Amino acid sequence: MTEPSSKKRRLEQNGQPRPSEQQSFTDVLEQLEAEEDNNGESIENSAAWPRPSPPRINPSVDTIVFQQTDVTESTHHKHGTTLRLFGVTSKGNSVLAHIWGFRPYFYVAAPSGFLEDDLEAFKDKINSSVQANDHAVVRCLIVNRKSLWGYRGEEVVPFIKIEVMTYESNIAYPLRFMVDTKLVGMNWVEAPAGKYELLKSSDKRSHCQLEFSLNYKDLVSHAPEGDWLPIAPLRVLSFDIECAGRKGIFPEANVDPVIQIASMVTRHGETKPFIRNVFTLNTCAHIVGSQVLEFKDERDLLLEWQKFVEKVDPDLIIGYNIVNFDLPYLIDRAKALKIPNFAYLGRILGTRSEVRDTHFSSKAFGQRDSKAVNIDGRLQMDILQVIQRDYKLRSYTLNAVCAQFLGEQKEDVHHSIITELQNGTADSRRRLAVYCLKDAYLPQRLLDRLMCLINYTELARVTGIPFNDVLTRGQQIRVISQLYRSAGDTGYIIPAMRSEGTDEQYEGATVIEPSKGYYDTPIATLDFASLYPSIMMAHNLCYTTLLDKATIERLKLVEGVDYVQTPNNDFFVMASRRKGLLPHVLENLLAARKRAKADLKVEKDPFKRAVLDGRQLAANSVYGFTGATVGKLPCLAISTSVTAYGRQMIEFTKQEVETEYSIQNGYEHDAKVIYGDTDSVMVKFGCPDLPMAMRLGAEAAELVSAKFKKPIKLEFEKVYFPYLLISKKRYAGLYWTKPDKYDKMDTKGIETVRRDNCRLVSTMIETCLFKMLIDRDVKGAEDYVKHTIADLLQNKIDMSQLVITKALAKTDYAGKQAHVELAERMKKRDAGSAPSLGDRVAYVIVKGIKGAAAYEKSEDPLYVLEHNVPIDTRYYLENQLSKPLMRIFEPILGERAGSLLAGEHTRSIQIATPTIGGLMRFAVKTATCIGCRTPLKSSKESAVCVNCRPKLPELYQKQVTTTSQLQIDFARLWTQCQRCQGSLHQDVICTSADCPIFYRRTARQKEVTAAVAQLDRFNGELVW
Repeated sequence: MTEPSSKKRRLEQNGQPRPSEQQSFTDVLEQLEAEEDNNGESIENSAAWPRPSPPRINPSVDTIVFQQTDVTESTHHKHGTTLRLFGVTSKGNSVLAHIWGFRPYFYVAAPSGFLEDDLEAFKDKINSSVQANDHAVVRCLIVNRKSLWGYRGEEVVPFIKIEVMTYESNIAYPLRFMVDTKLVGMNWVEAPAGKYELLKSSDKRSHCQLEFSLNYKDLVSHAPEGDWLPIAPLRVLSFDIECAGRKGIFPEANVDPVIQIASMVTRHGETKPFIRNVFTLNTCAHIVGSQVLEFKDERDLLLEWQKFVEKVDPDLIIGYNIVNFDLPYLIDRAKALKIPNFAYLGRILGTRSEVRDTHFSSKAFGQRDSKAVNIDGRLQMDILQVIQRDYKLRSYTLNAVCAQFLGEQKEDVHHSIITELQNGTADSRRRLAVYCLKDAYLPQRLLDRLMCLINYTELARVTGIPFNDVLTRGQQIRVISQLYRSAGDTGYIIPAMRSEGTDEQYEGATVIEPSKGYYDTPIATLDFASLYPSIMMAHNLCYTTLLDKATIERLKLVEGVDYVQTPNNDFFVMASRRKGLLPHVLENLLAARKRAKADLKVEKDPFKRAVLDGRQLAANSVYGFTGATVGKLPCLAISTSVTAYGRQMIEFTKQEVETEYSIQNGYEHDAKVIYGDTDSVMVKFGCPDLPMAMRLGAEAAELVSAKFKKPIKLEFEKVYFPYLLISKKRYAGLYWTKPDKYDKMDTKGIETVRRDNCRLVSTMIETCLFKMLIDRDVKGAEDYVKHTIADLLQNKIDMSQLVITKALAKTDYAGKQAHVELAERMKKRDAGSAPSLGDRVAYVIVKGIKGAAAYEKSEDPLYVLEHNVPIDTRYYLENQLSKPLMRIFEPILGERAGSLLAGEHTRSIQIATPTIGGLMRFAVKTATCIGCRTPLKSSKESAVCVNCRPKLPELYQKQVTTTSQLQIDFARLWTQCQRCQGSLHQDVICTSADCPIFYRRTARQKEVTAAVAQLDRFNGELVW
């Protein structure tokens, strides 16, 4: 089926891939098999499972170089607290290094008059006070350092460095080790020949091929640049499981069996999985291009898959929702079946993988409850969580995500159908296995397409934190790591501050009041490049430069020479007196970003620019971190000063541009700043042509930049033409960077992707914006809205456009929710087909009693189709369409905008006749004449009445045409679904609530049945 033209054009403009004729997955597997046959390889056996054999190592001669992937804390009977470095060599061998000798430590300020001779007594006193078998404190030293917090002059003060056996400070032990040894996430390290001890097989504590111990002082860390930039051939395992649930109940690990596990293993840098297999319970027909392993007993299936993981030894485990479903389910299922050996999925011998509940909270990424499974030595990346953190989408089902990023779809099989397929034949289980294999293959495709591994590796390297922390922690850890690194190099000590958090708020950045309206002249946009970081660097805002009045008086500092007073009335030392630590961190980040930008200048693929965005994100996170009132180092003086400078700069830019570009200075028009946001201003120069607006924009950016302190820079990047300004943070316009052709239609704050809205809202808003901005036809947009509203009120809009979907995330919502109430009603009607916890519930709003709440009127779309339940079209007009439409039309039409929602086009209303409920329970259905709808009285009349009999051939022809058209339409929809599932020979079993074709197909099927029944009535006519 073709999409609406407006939608299709929009997708092409944005460069998004559109779902097209896609290969079936069995074809993809056959293609992979054919390529392997040409190379003399085979997927049918287990020969490819093990890693390449490790080289013979002579510790006195050979150096071991590997890319470390994870750093964890451990204990050793001989060395005490140690660290484990897991990694991979360039040849693909797995490595575990036991690093010893690095002790945790912390600092305390030395009391006045404290001497070197007092250290031993001080140590003994602490040890005698601590209840421990061994001495807790190993060593004490006196060191001279400066406190990070505040400027107190340049003198250093004595601190006591206390080295301990174990200690929990506000920096984790592995991160402290990484900071002190200049290790960053995912970098290459080296164990020099003669410095390490290679462990024998009997002494090894892991499954890694190479295992050795090394003193931390001998470890060589390579900065990720030049020859040390590449990523090792990491083994990536993508997997998916299928469970046989009971009717109406979502699978539970203590009852429902695991029936299939599909696995795909790929080496980083290669695009095709070199291992493709599926472990199945019961027999399964052969699948070309995949190894099928059959098991009669579920215990054997799980144990063999655990052995497979151990043998393949993946460095990274990925999948879709594996953290919250697949991994916990497998471990809980193994417990239920009493399989003790299954839980050893990690690399450390004798360490079990356990499931625990976690809560993630971050100002930047929001909050979520999830599960966590420890798999020592293996990284985990749940592609669902990656997408949720990095992208805002209408739906996060694997089907919707693949349609968005890969331009292809997959069939969505409900968990209730899986059991039927499993209980069928070897062929039906083959169908399920292909489905399962595809669900394992797609996360790998998404990982490659979105460059998740490279992107997150770069972020770990730039910010200096372990790879796992990039995924599981918020922004603060990224900044803390960099602060500790810079502090160590410059002799600062970071205080362990505890903040409980306050309600204290600070004034945000300015927003110049928008001059709402539709602008048919070019609007130049001037943007501040990385505004907040550049303010911090320009004005030397840092913990280390923060001043108080007492220090100013004590050191006799001079304003403007030694320090500055910010617009917020805080004081900071100038860079000439002391360079701040935060500006230093930011300069390093921006330098890294600049290098990435230079490398990517020739790169046109927008997805590969994700590396640059990752580095930019690291720089911008510093602002968010210092603004947090709960955190390891909260400092509102910095945050409020930054936003105060930002407000001042936006106002200054407005004043400068409007003063310079005026009729008074010889220009044709007076420039006007029509809107100013956090870091950008929109300028209407008044000129009608694009090239002139672009030239003036570039000039204005240079003029204003020259008046700011470096590195603050105002850049001209784009022109909006035409431009629709709705309100603060809500606008739309055609985005131009070159005068020849616009780049895209850009919108901000206009709700086109909200899932709370039905699809009709986004279709209408997008079409209206397309007509206004691209076709420049405001009247056409008005007519389109009136026509669509008229169709809506006359029940002519396809119901797939009116479906709203919401996830049934929990059962104890505070207020009554439409989707929750519907799920309960569906459970009473048929528990087997009702949605379970975690499912997405699709619903429409139907007519109810006057004054009924929306949650009382929600109904299952399929139930509505089957029983002709009338849709509450007024609800959609008033609660779904009115506000978004008014937002985009009010700036143009003013008071006239209200005429879109009322008038002649809203007077004609049709209501479907329901077949259930109310009076319909007592109604007797009477056959009526197909021609004039008169009730038929005689038993001889089956299709038409006596009066219409002369027109019988004409009426028959009309009914044949109608039926034929409906059958063709249904066939096209059915074929589209077959193509999507990858087979034209099997029934369609997809029930994707997010797919509009699903409802159109179901509606057409019902309409075809009714039309054929009408046609059959002509068979009873005796006289033709």
